[in-house]
Amino acid sequence: MSKTPKVPEASPVAAFEKSLEELEQVVSAMERGEQSLDESLAAYERGIALYRQCQSALEQAEQRVSMVNNAANPEQQTPFRETDAD
Repeated sequence: MSKTPKVPEASPVAAFEKSLEELEQVVSAMERGEQSLDESLAAYERGIALYRQCQSALEQAEQRVSMVNNAANPEQQTPFRETDAD
């Protein structure tokens, strides 16, 4: 029996960078104005989803930074909560 090697999960930073890069491409394509109405609507929906993923990643990073900065006062810390970005 051979075990299949586990594929490491992408880091949150890498996922953020990938989403941001794709969002920039979507915006650029929309700004060119060469898409049909259906394509523009699909691009808009994709852009909103990517924006939400980026926003969620930034909020998580902010929480982590807050936890590190408040290490001296643990009673003031709020627990880190990981959210699922769809």
